[in-house]
This record gives sequence, structure tokens and C-alpha cells, in this order.
Amino acid sequence: MTSKVTYLGELRTENQHIRSGNVYHTDAPLDNNGKGEAFSPTDTVATGLANCMLTVMGIKAQKMEVDMTGSTAEVTKIMASDPRRISKIEVQINMPFEADEKTRKILEHSARTCPVIYSLHSEIEKVVTFNWN
Repeated sequence: MTSKVTYLGELRTENQHIRSGNVYHTDAPLDNNGKGEAFSPTDTVATGLANCMLTVMGIKAQKMEVDMTGSTAEVTKIMASDPRRISKIEVQINMPFEADEKTRKILEHSARTCPVIYSLHSEIEKVVTFNWN
């Protein structure tokens, strides 16, 4: 088992990672009957893409002896309706260090081929931008 999700009532869930015991909550968004007091389930999907991109870049960077500490990703999720779904995820990755062209290409390729990007439906538009120092 990977995780356990408990419905807490009032459109809120508690999500526990089994191995570590770490917990986070979700809440329905304001535009869908919720309080918007935590990540929505669709927020976690969009944010998961950026998590995956930075993680696989970090794995590759370690092998290349490149320190990515302080790198960030800014995520924008766009919803569509009928049916309600994620239609677009924009990820802006900010790399606060100098890197040569070869290193940049390798790390960007790692991000663009992460498991989550391959797991998202092909109809979800994914716009990824890299900002190097």
C-alpha cells in the first residue's frame, strides 16, 4: 500500500504516506463548493508534475555532480468544464545556477520525460518553461 486517504467531512481529506507517515490535506476549491483551505485534488496532480520534474532532474544532477539546491517550480493549473477536468498545466522551472548548454539540455530532457508527464492524459496541455540563472 502506498497511501491511505480518509474523508474528514466538509469536502476535506487527510492523506497519509504509509512508509513515512507524512500527512497532507486536500480541500475542495472555492469554485467547486469547497473552502479552498488546502490543495485541491487537482492541485495535487498539477503540483505532482513539478515535483516529479524537479526530482528526476535532481537524480540526473547528482550523477553529473551538479547542485540544484534552491531550484523552484511555479505551477499554474487551468480547469475546463463539461466535464470538469484539468485542461492545462503550466510549469515554470527556475534554475538559480550557471550551467553549460550540454548540462541544460540533459536536465531539461530529464524533466520533460518524467513519469508523471507520461502518466497525464494526452489531452492535458503541458507548457514547461526553464529559466536559467
